[in-house]
Amino acid sequence: MRVALVCPYAFEAHGGVQDQVTRLVGWLGAAGHDAWAVAPGDAGPPGTRSVGAWRSVRANRSAAPIAVDPRVIRRVADAVAGADVVHVHEPFMPMVSLGAILADTPPIVGTFHADPGSFARNAYRIAEPLVRRVAARIAVATAVSEVAASAVPTVPGIRIIPNGIDLADYADTHAPVPGRVVFIGRDDPRKGLDVLLQAWPRILRDVPGASLRIIGADRPSGPAGVTFLGRVDEPTKRLELGKASVVAAPNIGGESFGIVVLEAMAAGKPIVAADLDAFRGVAGDTVRWVPVGDPVGLGRGVAELLGDADARAHLGAAARERAAMFSGETVARAYLIAYGDAISGRA
Repeated sequence: MRVALVCPYAFEAHGGVQDQVTRLVGWLGAAGHDAWAVAPGDAGPPGTRSVGAWRSVRANRSAAPIAVDPRVIRRVADAVAGADVVHVHEPFMPMVSLGAILADTPPIVGTFHADPGSFARNAYRIAEPLVRRVAARIAVATAVSEVAASAVPTVPGIRIIPNGIDLADYADTHAPVPGRVVFIGRDDPRKGLDVLLQAWPRILRDVPGASLRIIGADRPSGPAGVTFLGRVDEPTKRLELGKASVVAAPNIGGESFGIVVLEAMAAGKPIVAADLDAFRGVAGDTVRWVPVGDPVGLGRGVAELLGDADARAHLGAAARERAAMFSGETVARAYLIAYGDAISGRA
């Protein structure tokens, strides 16, 4: 099968959608299919077909690296030529994904990733007739979680196919560094880094000598015990994750899945996370939950877990077991079924 995977976001910027498109290209190729990505910019997995320049646009309390030139629609049509099915990620996102929906392309599978927030939800309701017309061009609609599906109630029959990871990448065990806390995420307000930094003095008071490694954000300096690593490559990220005694996920909202939580689960790490619906859908009861946006609760949860080896071992083992639900093989198999149904007309 020949599959074009359309990503609205440039691969030069890190993000969950780009991560999943990259992984899917690999999983489908390993299964014997011809898959390639279509995206703005000049990066991406091998074989990516670029459709032009991109710019950073503020959206969903974050910055979206998207193409805004309407001429992209024609370029997308050329880039997906020859595909048996076109897999469009974030179908309503301009201009690459929306262009793929509007262009004369092969059968379309659409995947909704984001919880777009109240503004976008209201916009969907106001523009419901247009949204329905666009959605009607999607042969099979999927979402990565119930949270993501709830954002587009005008699209009927959405299948839930979660994000996935390569579990084997996290199989290598590293001896955790005592007192080591790891945070992974961009320096966007909704990722909750500031909540964690507010909680840090309490953690350091209760666990003298504790250290915090921050991956994905880069600030000039931080409090005692805090190291900013900035953006790192995947092997370095997994190495740092492996050395964690506790992983903190203090996000404050706007999450539809939680790939960082899943990565920590696959590594068998105990996690302290903000009690978001999207995170609960991934982790179930394998995480120590704390109130959203509450540095006191976060600090208490992290400090208590750092001081309880039995609890860390129990949560880490349970998390690793649950992570098997999200293997790349399982996710790719579900999408191949969706592709087949789109081609044959079975919605």
